[in-house]
Amino acid sequence: MTEKTSEQLYRYTGKKIINLTKIKTAVPIPNNEKEIKASIQANIKQLNQLEDQLYAQNRYGVVIIFQALDAAGKDSMIRHVLSGVNPQGCSVVNFKQPSSKELAHDFLWRIHQALPERGHIGVFNRSYYEDVLAPQVHPELLLNEHLPKINRLADIQPEFFSTRYTDLNQFETYLNHCGYQVLKFFLHISKDEQKKRFERRIEIPEKTWKFSTSDIHERAYWDTYQRVYSDVITATASRQNPWYIIPADNKWQSRKIVSNIINARLSALPLAYPKTSANQKQALTKVLNELEQNKI
Repeated sequence: MTEKTSEQLYRYTGKKIINLTKIKTAVPIPNNEKEIKASIQANIKQLNQLEDQLYAQNRYGVVIIFQALDAAGKDSMIRHVLSGVNPQGCSVVNFKQPSSKELAHDFLWRIHQALPERGHIGVFNRSYYEDVLAPQVHPELLLNEHLPKINRLADIQPEFFSTRYTDLNQFETYLNHCGYQVLKFFLHISKDEQKKRFERRIEIPEKTWKFSTSDIHERAYWDTYQRVYSDVITATASRQNPWYIIPADNKWQSRKIVSNIINARLSALPLAYPKTSANQKQALTKVLNELEQNKI
């Protein structure tokens, strides 16, 4: 029997209700760390080639989304897996708490500003999914959005989030129609591993800047986040735009899995360098001859 690929193993298409508490945050490591790093380097080299074709062809765009709880490794994931891409064709956007200007628009307004051009890769460190995640844990956030019919907490009903799920699904379908691939990764970390990483951030001086007391505050909502993430992933996964639930307790293993999936998805696109027409070749040959004869 053929062994399943990373893209197959960790893909979730919404066919069944998901419960993150039942999904493992760590998997057996079949290779040692040195071999895993070598595999990642090979993937980085391949991604560089794929990105070059993507950029030259200028027909498809790629949006890569990373969602996770604090300390799951989003920043280091982006830094390692995309270390070989040409910055000219790649951008990284970190979506934090919306500004007053952003709150004055629809909740997808700031996303449109950050979408990559065709031929480019856009990486979202957190994303538009924050607008259905954080408000379900902290409903009071919605009171700042100037929404019709929501003037107090009692006005926030489950139907509101169901509508936003529909909006997000339709938005991603719209992106597909425009030539964009949407890759959605949830880095699934255990509560024990998060605690260890918080402790390292406090104890190691060069990591302390990453730590905030708000991280501990949010940790108190761990169970709620697990439930909300489960609901969000269930409602917004599809065959065309699946979620990938990545076991994230081992950072190097998770990086290998994510890089495998990114390369598989980009390799599935009909990428190619633009072909040169006969007239273009003739014109280039003429220029080359003139260069060789020192006429230009």
